Amino acid sequence: MTAATGTVYARHPVKVQTACAPLVFVASLVLYVCTLAPTVTLVDSGELIVAAHSLGVAHPPGFPLYILLAHLATLVPIGSVAVRVNFASALFAALASAVVTLVVIEAMTTPRLSVLANQARKKAGRGKKAKQTAAYAQQQNESAGQSPLVLVVSCLTSGLLLAFSRTLWGYATIAEVYTLNSLLILVVFLLMFRWRRRIIEQRANRQDLDGRARASLRDKPLYAAAFFFGLALGVHHVTVGLMLPAFAALVFATEGVRFFTSRRLLYAGLFAFAGLLAVYAYLPLAASRSPVMNWGDPRTLERWWWHVTGRQYQVFFSFSLNTLASQFSDFIKLAAREFGPWWMPAAPVLVIGGLIRVFRREKAMFWFLTLVVAADLIYSLGYDIAEDKDAYYLPAFIAATIAAGFGAEWFIDKVISARPGVKAARPIAATLVLLVPIVALPANLPYDNRNRYFIAQDYVDNILSTIGPGGMLLTRDWQVYSPMLYFREVEDRRDDAVIIDINQLRRSWYFDYLTRAYPEMIEQARDKVEAFLEHLRHWERDPNLYQRDLMLNQQINSRFYEMILAFVANQIRAAPVYVTLDIAANREGTDSELTKSLAASYEFIPQGLVFQVAPDRGFSQPVDPRLITRGLTDGTIKFEDDDVVKLKVLPVYVTMLYNRGRYLAANGRHEQAIESFKQALILEPGFSVAQQGINESLNAIRTIPAR
Repeated sequence: MTAATGTVYARHPVKVQTACAPLVFVASLVLYVCTLAPTVTLVDSGELIVAAHSLGVAHPPGFPLYILLAHLATLVPIGSVAVRVNFASALFAALASAVVTLVVIEAMTTPRLSVLANQARKKAGRGKKAKQTAAYAQQQNESAGQSPLVLVVSCLTSGLLLAFSRTLWGYATIAEVYTLNSLLILVVFLLMFRWRRRIIEQRANRQDLDGRARASLRDKPLYAAAFFFGLALGVHHVTVGLMLPAFAALVFATEGVRFFTSRRLLYAGLFAFAGLLAVYAYLPLAASRSPVMNWGDPRTLERWWWHVTGRQYQVFFSFSLNTLASQFSDFIKLAAREFGPWWMPAAPVLVIGGLIRVFRREKAMFWFLTLVVAADLIYSLGYDIAEDKDAYYLPAFIAATIAAGFGAEWFIDKVISARPGVKAARPIAATLVLLVPIVALPANLPYDNRNRYFIAQDYVDNILSTIGPGGMLLTRDWQVYSPMLYFREVEDRRDDAVIIDINQLRRSWYFDYLTRAYPEMIEQARDKVEAFLEHLRHWERDPNLYQRDLMLNQQINSRFYEMILAFVANQIRAAPVYVTLDIAANREGTDSELTKSLAASYEFIPQGLVFQVAPDRGFSQPVDPRLITRGLTDGTIKFEDDDVVKLKVLPVYVTMLYNRGRYLAANGRHEQAIESFKQALILEPGFSVAQQGINESLNAIRTIPAR
């Protein structure tokens, strides 16, 4: 409290902010650029790049803000389009890591302001002179606040811990929406914390909280947070929307019930709606242009609503006890490796220590972080998806890094209190704390370093190398179709080939793309296509009707398979037709009827990583698969057991080499069969059936009578 104004203050460490945020940004951006994927990757990367490049519409909910910003990245004339969009992810992640340092500063400053305000008020209430009160407040400000070293270490710990975390780093090197989503969530956190600090500052200074000008200045961060919240809903709206309970709790702890009965809530809602409308208005505008990627074709209000609400993905929600238990077990595994090796739980200790410290110091912040984690887990544990499930836990991991900042302060205080007479205790403790994120760097580097990640490109090239001119490929494998879409539509590779995703044929918007990409194929099967589309459009409006009516269900499935068989029959007269392993080997699951129908009329001949659908059932010499497998098993990239490469890509290589061996062995080509079996074993040494195939072929060779 100054003698002139009687104002309690807590020096806001702007210099610390200025130093930490740029340092973390530069360090993380350099790291991400050095580990950036040099081309398209798996999962949704190819589709998102195509959507960004064409200013189109991506899969639900469309991610309009991401598409717009990623499109700007595609205009930068450096590297391939894939590299440009990958770099955008790196930039967003580096900014997110920098912003979390500012968030920690705000979070750590606010409770000190509350303490100072309460103490100064008590002193002032006892009739102390202004000069004495000012000296007291200054003394409390120095003692309640940590040293600049502690503040720097706390901020750096949180920033670097997030930057080097397994999940954020992993998505910082590829084309995905999650780093932008993390950045916007943290921006909203920062603005909300800043708004809370200003409220507490005004109370500490005993300023008139009813003054309109002062209230307007005070609430600017709140309205900015609301606007950014609306914008963030245009990236990954579910994980952003889940933050609402935490924000409501923070507002309640700051302003009480009166805020929720005031116009300020209405104003905040209007700002949020403005941000939401600004980004989601993009979807119908983009769809009206009929871009290359126009998922869902959301040009009507009905289709717009279906797309934004992710209607087609709602079938993946399951809140059964078994699902929740399984998902929670997976979350624990992910969390254990997130900030370093699982056997060194230093980061979890900081997180737990930080939460305890926050609970004791400022319960509002504790409940905010707790609600962020709880809401994220409640949703994510019930959403049964595989490939990018780790990204759904990013809000929880972000909250953990914020808590770790408080944990750094807690640990340093513990060391100092244990060694009160040792001057070096503070710098030693600070060094030990900084080792926590530093250890995470080498631990996660082998998994997140994608500067040699050519797996998707090689996967596509290996497949296309066996597809004859004008050939058709049918697939249900998104790891094949998504990167292949990128190479066709962006890099203009093999535009003679007809590539069809069987799963997307169940969406009417996909036929607009097929008509534009392969007009001859659609025209040749026009009657079959129209017959199926008649049912499909009814099904899209009321899928439950087809579940209730068995006859309708049989009709739509029958027309679906008839249409695909017509595509094959028409194509095979002029050019070869191929299917991926997931179709050829599908004897029991979804679309097994298609597999059975194809097998009844055609022979499946293994050709590299796909099967050729041949009308002649005689032996046909398969091509010699000169497979490129950079990074797949050579140790340059490490993969967890739940990585999509191990789950869906590597098994295709191994199984198709084995299938080639079986086909050759069945037709007496045992020497060639043995070579294929050996190649399968090189990729997966424990593949016992390949070893069994070698033994059987060797026995067959020994029993062949000499001529």
